[in-house]
Amino acid sequence: MQQHDLKPAPGSTSAPKRVGRGHGSGLVKTSGFGQKGQKARTGHHKVPVWFEGAPSKVNTFKRTGYKRGTGFNNPNRVEYEVVNLSQLEDWEGGEVTVETLIARRFIRTNKPVKVLGRGEISKALTVRVHRLSESAKQKITAAGGNYEELTPAESGEEDAD
Repeated sequence: MQQHDLKPAPGSTSAPKRVGRGHGSGLVKTSGFGQKGQKARTGHHKVPVWFEGAPSKVNTFKRTGYKRGTGFNNPNRVEYEVVNLSQLEDWEGGEVTVETLIARRFIRTNKPVKVLGRGEISKALTVRVHRLSESAKQKITAAGGNYEELTPAESGEEDAD
């Protein structure tokens, strides 16, 4: 096969838009660019997405401080690696720490770890992680184990002040 033999898959390409070819085409006078304005002119009309007209008094960047939902990302959010009690049911050894979870491939990153109470646990374990849900705490103590929540300094993480 030579390079000149290559062709796109059938249906993967579409014909170019033919503008200015009569009223029946729907793309006659302004050729799909609307009327007047910067984006209707010839040449490069690359306007940034955030541009709202020249001297915008309250532009998008100033408004994002009080936007909600998709327009706002909490800079203080902490993402946890999640481990359920059902995963710890077959745990061999008495102590569960972040290091042992990484060594046994229960978690794969160095994010803080949170144990959730999904599932049951029947053996007494000592759990030392960053966070535990209330149901996980109750189930661990009911099984005869105990838990300890780590602070960032104890887990080897630095303060992000």
